[in-house]
This record gives sequence, C-alpha cells and structure tokens, in this order.
Amino acid sequence: MLTPWFLKRLYVFFVMEIQTRRVHILGVTAHPTGAWTAQQARNLLMDLGERAARFRFLIRDRDSKFTAAFDDVLAGTGVRIIKTPVRSPRANSFAERYIGTLRREYLDHLLIPRRTTPPADPGRVRAALQRASAHQSREQRPPLHEPGQRIDMTARIRRRQVVHGLINEYRRAGL
Repeated sequence: MLTPWFLKRLYVFFVMEIQTRRVHILGVTAHPTGAWTAQQARNLLMDLGERAARFRFLIRDRDSKFTAAFDDVLAGTGVRIIKTPVRSPRANSFAERYIGTLRREYLDHLLIPRRTTPPADPGRVRAALQRASAHQSREQRPPLHEPGQRIDMTARIRRRQVVHGLINEYRRAGL
C-alpha cells in the first residue's frame, strides 16, 4: 500500500476470517521480513487464544516473506496452509476485495494539508469497516453484528464521521 504521507510504501499484514469477514491487522511495516511475519503469526495465535483451535485452513499467496518458520507456527496448531496459484488474484478474492476497499475508502480520499499531519490509523479504518460494512453473503450483516440485537425501524437515522471524516457511519438513534 503506497501511502500519500511522505509517499512511503507500507505493508499491512492482515488475516481475515472468511465466515464472519472479521479482519485482524497484525502489523504495518515498511520492511517486512520472514522473521517479522512469523512473529506476527505468533502474536495472532496469542490474541485468538482458544479460538485459534477452530481454524482449519490458511489461504496465503506465494510471497517470499512467508517462510517455513511462518508455516510452522500455524501448522503447530493444526492449521493447513493452502498456497494460491501463481498470478491468480481471484484465488484469494476475499483479501483482494478488502484491499480494494481500503484503497478506495482510505487512500483515494486522503488530502494532506500539512507535512506534520499524521495519516489515519489503519486500525481505525478496519474497525469502522467491521462495524458498518454489510456483506451480501452474511445477509447484509456487518462482521461485528450481534444476532440478537433488535432494531427500531421508526427511530431517526444519525450520521457520524469516522477516520478524519473519510468514512461516514449511519445508525438509528438510540443504538
């Protein structure tokens, strides 16, 4: 991801749970290495705790940053590593779509008024998208939807700007 802030290329390492579309941003760096990605995988497993045992597969591309150490960290928990075919972005379509959304919602609308202005935090962008973005395959529910939550359809709709005004969230009043 090429950021407009000082025009530096930053790499965002994320993992997406396909069933819920929940995204875990593991790290952001300008210089990813094999050791760094392996450490981020260890951090993910620690954060997931008991939930890590429910995952059966990890679909990843063939980037050289995914070393044997990275695969070993996840294989130790029983996760099967599936590599995408060479030059096949559609094989990892969920990740490609998420990256496209980040670029459209975050990078395409970012203006830099002064050099001292820091960029928006990718974690805040991720949190905003997980609360608000609907997914057709999940019956128009966002990733962090509570199934038992009742919605008053007669309540007024309120708008809230998030991520420095780049993204708008719309909610019914009282939620």
